[in-house]
Amino acid sequence: MTSLDNQIALVTGANRGMGKEFVRQLLERGAAKVYATARDASTINTSDPRVVALQLDVTDAASVDAAVAATPDVSVLINNAGIVAGGPLLTADQSAIRQEFETNYFGPLRLASLLSDRIAENGNGVILNTHSALSWVSFGGTYEPTKAALWSATNGIRLALASRGVQVVGLHVGYVDTDMIAQVDAPKSAPADVVRAALDGIEAGHHEVLADEVSHHVKAGLSAPIEALYPQLAARSA
Repeated sequence: MTSLDNQIALVTGANRGMGKEFVRQLLERGAAKVYATARDASTINTSDPRVVALQLDVTDAASVDAAVAATPDVSVLINNAGIVAGGPLLTADQSAIRQEFETNYFGPLRLASLLSDRIAENGNGVILNTHSALSWVSFGGTYEPTKAALWSATNGIRLALASRGVQVVGLHVGYVDTDMIAQVDAPKSAPADVVRAALDGIEAGHHEVLADEVSHHVKAGLSAPIEALYPQLAARSA
C-alpha cells in the first residue's frame, strides 16, 4: 500500500488533459509538492503554492537533465506526456514514428532512469507510466509500437526496482477525452475518471491499472486466437 499523502511528485505534460488532472488530484490526496512540467511552463496553473512549474521537453536530453537537477526531493514520477502523430506504419518517411518514440518511449525511459535512484532513496516511491490499450493491439499506425515498447520497458523497470521498494505502475486506457484525440469519433473516458483509477491503483499497491472496459477487453483478448483481436484476419482466411 502506498499513500500519496505528503509525497512529492513530478508530472510530465501537466498543462492540459490528463496531466493537469494528475496535478489536481495529487494535491487533493495531500501531496506536499507537485513539480508540474510542460514545454511552456507559463501554461501551468500555479495558484496552489504546492505547485512548482518547470520547463521540460522530454525529447531534449538537456531539458530532462535540467528538470532532474531541479527536483532533488521527488518521490513519485508520473510519466504522462505523449503525442499521436497519426501516420501509417509502412512508409518510407519514418519521421512521425521517430518523433513519437522520442516522446512516448525514450523521454519516459530517460526520466525513470535518471530519477529511479532518487525515488528509491526518498522512500515509498512510485513510477507510473501512461500506456494505452494500444500497447496490446494495433490499428496499423505509428503510435501503437511506441506504447508497446513502453509497456515492455515498464515491466523491465519494475523488475529492476522491485528489490528497492519502488512501485512501478502501468496505466492502460482506451480513448480519453483530451485535445490529443479530439478528432476521434468514438466513446471516450473522462480524464478525471482515468486519473482517479490510476491514483487509486497506486494507493492500493497495484502494478497495473486498467482504467476502462476497453483496456480490460483488449487484455483479455490476448489469450484468444489472434483473429479475436483482428477479425479482418479471419475474413481473409475464410
